[in-house]
Amino acid sequence: MASSRKLLALFFFFISIAKPIFVSSDNVNFTFKSFTIRNLTFLGDSHLRNGVVGLTRELGVPDTSSGTVIYNTPIRFYDPVSNTTASFSTHFSFSVQNVNPDSSGDGLSFFLSHDNDTLGSPGEFLGLVNSSQPMKNRFVAIEFDTKLDPNFNDPSGNHVGLDVDSLNSIATSDPSIDLKSGKSITSWIDYKNDMRLLNVFLSYTDPIATTKKPEKPILSVNIDLAPFLNGEMYVGFSGSTEGSTEIHLIENWSFKTSGFVPVRSKSNRPHNVSGSSVAPVAIPKGGGRRQRHGLAIGLGISCPVFFCLALLVFGYFTLKKLKGVKAEKELKTELITGLREFSYRELYAATKGFHSSRVIGRGAFGNVYRAMFVSSGTISAVKRSRHNSTEGRTEFLAELSIIACLRHKNLVQLQGWCNEKGELLLVYENLVEESHVYTPLTLTRSHNIRMMMVTEVKRAHSRQGQNFIFANPGLCSLSSVNIFSSFFSRRKKKESVTCCVSKE
Repeated sequence: MASSRKLLALFFFFISIAKPIFVSSDNVNFTFKSFTIRNLTFLGDSHLRNGVVGLTRELGVPDTSSGTVIYNTPIRFYDPVSNTTASFSTHFSFSVQNVNPDSSGDGLSFFLSHDNDTLGSPGEFLGLVNSSQPMKNRFVAIEFDTKLDPNFNDPSGNHVGLDVDSLNSIATSDPSIDLKSGKSITSWIDYKNDMRLLNVFLSYTDPIATTKKPEKPILSVNIDLAPFLNGEMYVGFSGSTEGSTEIHLIENWSFKTSGFVPVRSKSNRPHNVSGSSVAPVAIPKGGGRRQRHGLAIGLGISCPVFFCLALLVFGYFTLKKLKGVKAEKELKTELITGLREFSYRELYAATKGFHSSRVIGRGAFGNVYRAMFVSSGTISAVKRSRHNSTEGRTEFLAELSIIACLRHKNLVQLQGWCNEKGELLLVYENLVEESHVYTPLTLTRSHNIRMMMVTEVKRAHSRQGQNFIFANPGLCSLSSVNIFSSFFSRRKKKESVTCCVSKE
């Protein structure tokens, strides 16, 4: 009951601090001066070596390879509150190395995509799309292509291109920089949504000082990417080879979005600051009224929903707790005295966590496990119910009440029980023989075993002073699972059957 009250209090706490449904998106900014496995997903042949990301295999012999590295957190490029698409800018340093200059291809790309688990095909597909489904993956990419592929209308074997949902570039440029030189190259990619303009800059990396961004882009495209930058997207790099020794390395990376107007409440305004020192924020006409109206609608919907959900959860756990207490009281009153109540921890340890290797039998009631108690050095058999329902509990009580009062030299005696953590467990005495080699039974031998079982059960009943009526075969039956020890125990050259009658 206390846990239910705590849960209800926690729900009300979440309601009090929960943000409304209509919230503004935030700008994103991250930088990797060197790489670690943290915050990155590696697909295919991509790998990490000394803080540098490799997109393809480094074998030194011609090979076909593709790999992708993706920033783990999706980035929102569209804000539904202000109906704004974000601008973005990124810069990174990369190199394309090759032990055999005559063996080149195919290149690498920087991309934005809704997909974060698809590994593209090698070769001309640059690890961006799958060759069998080239139109499935939607993306915006800047490709740095090192091989002329006529299938995608490449202008040369050393070009930069803008790709949108297809490897047929919208625009391309042949830079004066040799992409396959093996030198470190820095690229800047800027998209300004208000100007509908994408620029790509390229320069050899300065090994000593900070590399300066060129004044003139090598590729400039007037394009509206808003229809493609919708919702949340992933950013990353891909690369591929096809029968070449080319190696594609990413040395560092930074990325940021801009253009989203932050929503700041009056309570969050800085104190002791004059109004002239705070830059005003331009709000579209009527935008404030719409945001307040949206906030009111969001709170009006979310609060009742959270309240009803809290009541349902509270009621569910309360009823479950009451049923558990009632069932436990009923079980205590119906248990047969003289049986030991085992703890769940004790039985869990004795059966190695109910490991499959400890299973010695299976039946309708559940599995039977061999249990070794280290503290006492004894071995027992534990029957574990697979039913946690009312029917399973009824069977559990029935087996306790019947087996506990039966005493016979050929019946496996019940030693104890356990009812914890929703588990129903019965503990029987140790098996007479711990290992047997079973051979196929003939019809005659099978018939003899069955007749001996019936005789033993009848003998056991006749010595108990009370009769047991097996009226429903679905409730009470004899099965091979209930025969815990071997079919035959050789005792003074007289065969006897060791069996156990249970309500299954």
